[in-house]
Amino acid sequence: MLRFIIDTQLPPLLAKYFKEKGFDVLHTTYFPDGHLLSDSQIIEIAVIHNRIIVTKDSDFLDYFLLNGAPPKVLLIQFGNISNKELLANIQLYFNDIHSEFKNGSNLISVNKTTIISY
Repeated sequence: MLRFIIDTQLPPLLAKYFKEKGFDVLHTTYFPDGHLLSDSQIIEIAVIHNRIIVTKDSDFLDYFLLNGAPPKVLLIQFGNISNKELLANIQLYFNDIHSEFKNGSNLISVNKTTIISY
């Protein structure tokens, strides 16, 4: 089963959606002072607990390009949109995202028109 950790700048509503899909998911706000977790702390949690980082922070892309996986990363690049639009866009790509990670992808970047898997 895929396991996720969702970064602070994405809403806890996204964690709820992943959980409803049957996945093991944490949001950084579930941790004490979770909104203050550094990128390196999120990476450490992801590596130790075998979680995929869900983020819109390009720093995680930079980290991946320099160091590779682990951790795996789902980079969401929808821009500034409402939570409703975010969930609608994730729903469009969710099956593809799931399939790509199950087939060995380590980084998936998704925007409003494209999904790219590495």
